[in-house]
Amino acid sequence: MEEKIKEMIENIRPYLNMDGGDIEFIKYEDKVVYIKLYGACSNCLGQDITINDNLLKMFQEEIPEIERIINVPL
Repeated sequence: MEEKIKEMIENIRPYLNMDGGDIEFIKYEDKVVYIKLYGACSNCLGQDITINDNLLKMFQEEIPEIERIINVPL
């Protein structure tokens, strides 16, 4: 499961990099993916929309068991 999540993050990373951001996989536990957003993404007002409307849907298409994505604060 973690390998699939990491692979998906690597596919997403270039799009975030284009906007001055980045993403790091922290862990997968109890159907929750923990990530850390960096750069422009860490301060973006649309961060919750990106995580809940975009990333979560993308992940759930490939891994339906995922229920949430949580951005771990610094």
